[in-house]
Amino acid sequence: MSKDDLVKVDGVVSEALSGSRFFVKLADGRVLGAKLSGRLRKFHIRVLVGDRVTLGISPYDTSHGLILGREKLGRPTE
Repeated sequence: MSKDDLVKVDGVVSEALSGSRFFVKLADGRVLGAKLSGRLRKFHIRVLVGDRVTLGISPYDTSHGLILGREKLGRPTE
């Protein structure tokens, strides 16, 4: 299955687990398990609790998803 087949939805990271796994809360109230896509791992994109992310969900298995991107917000730098 290609990435074109994924259903894309937006959500907010509610909990960070080990191994680049997260729980993401969707707009409809569902909470799904998700993992980082290979591109995000390759370029060391950090995803934190509270970040808005784009999630790709397979139409065959809607119980978990793949984090495809993180919305760029104006975060204060230290």
